[in-house]
Order: sequence, then C-alpha cells, then structure tokens
Amino acid sequence: MSTVYPVRDIFVQANGLRHHLLARGAPGAPVVLMIHGLAGQAHTFDGIANFLAARYHVYCLDVRGRGESEWGPPDQYTIDTYVEDLEAVREALGLQRFALVGTSMGGLITMQYAPRFPERVSRAVLNDIGPEIDPAGLQRILAYIQGAPEMFADLKAVVRYYREHYAPMVAHLNDDQLAEFARYNVRRSDSGVYVWKMDPAVRTAPPRPPALDPWDAFRAMECPVLIIRGAQSDVLSAETARKMLEANPRARLVEVPGVGHAPLLVEPEARKALEAFLAEGA
Repeated sequence: MSTVYPVRDIFVQANGLRHHLLARGAPGAPVVLMIHGLAGQAHTFDGIANFLAARYHVYCLDVRGRGESEWGPPDQYTIDTYVEDLEAVREALGLQRFALVGTSMGGLITMQYAPRFPERVSRAVLNDIGPEIDPAGLQRILAYIQGAPEMFADLKAVVRYYREHYAPMVAHLNDDQLAEFARYNVRRSDSGVYVWKMDPAVRTAPPRPPALDPWDAFRAMECPVLIIRGAQSDVLSAETARKMLEANPRARLVEVPGVGHAPLLVEPEARKALEAFLAEGA
C-alpha cells in the first residue's frame, strides 16, 4: 500500500487576491508546482501529487475564481492575469526555481510563464495542450462549460454529470473514484443543494488571446519540455504534437493510450514519463 502524505492548506495574498494551494512533501526538496484546467481545482492532482511527494515538495494551485482561491473581477479571467498571479504566488511563497506541470489551461499558463521568467522554471510539463487547440475539442469543452447546471440535488447527480461530460478524462474511474474526484468541485449550499466552487463569471468570460503568440511562446521556452498527450485527445491533435517537437528541440512527447483530454497523470505511462522527466532535473 502506498504512503499517503499529509496535505497542507496554504493561503497567500498575491496580485490583489487570496490564493489557495495544497502542499505535500518535505520543504527543502525540489519544488513541483501544478496548475489545473479551465473548470478544475487543486485536488485534480491528488493522486499524482501524493506520488510525487515522496521526492518533491509539491504545490497544487487553485487558480483564481476556483476552489478555495478568491474570486476576481469578471473581466480578469485571462491567461495573462493567471501568469501575473503565478509570479505573485511564487514571490509570496519565496520559491526560486521549480518545475511547472500544467494540465490544459494550466499548460497554457505554463507556456506563457516559462519564456517570461526563464530563470524560475527548471522543467515544464504540458499535459494534453499545445499552442493550437483542435476546434472540435474546444467546442466540446465550451459547450459543457457554458451549459453546466447551476446546482445539483445530491452528490450522485454531480457524479452523473462528470460521467457524461468528462468521459475522456474519467472513463476509467469507478463511481467511488469519480465521486472522490468530483466532490472537490462543488460545495453544499445553505439550502442543501450542491453548487460549483467556481465563480460563474469563469464560464462566461470571453476568450482573450495572451500577449505572447502561443507558438512564439512555445518556441521561446528555454527549459526541457515534456508533452503528455492522451492518445484519444480531441484537444491536442497528433499533428500539433508533431509540430511542437519540430518547433522546440528541447521538447519530447509521450502518449497515454486509451485516454482522451486530459490524462490525470496517474496512468502508468504518464506517471512513468513524468517521474523520469522530473528526476533528470532534481
């Protein structure tokens, strides 16, 4: 049976908001900082963060407006703002250099942060995301993000929602595992129903392109880059992944069979690749 490492809740004031992180592992160990996707939160990484805590000091960030982090102005849910937040959180924590792991939106943040602060990022992991997003996957994500119900009668209804709309990510989880995955995305309201732990403005914020062109940002990443792609992904196409390898000689690619967008990183292929990649820089 694997060791379960204690989880510490950390709150820091950064870029005008209170941000929440989950921390595992020993302070003083090499740092890994993990950033979730558009509608996720820090607990998305519980499985892989616990695994990595044996060797690293692992931080998992609740991006503003999600989880236990404070909500921000509705017009500031943008990649550039998230990059500013990340740098402010880093400063508040006193981190000097760390590996960044970003899933989906978290990978977009990583791609923009790393070239702006190359002295801070030792290694970067882009989990099922690239400078180009497959239109089919983007439309699927926007449809379930913008069309999500405001509340659920019980946790079973939440699990049903995730089973239906997050199938590429959670199809291999049983109902108990899925309930554990989903429960951190909701809270029980005073009226007894379950509501999202996310600012509704996140769902309606119009997309705003980042300051750096995504391909220019990716090419400018100076650190080693691991691209993890779900073999059935409709967000990161095989063609875009191939182009990424051509665009940045410091990048390498691993595919996770039988998984769509996005791997949870506990899949054997993903975990093995991530473990080996991070160990090279430790």
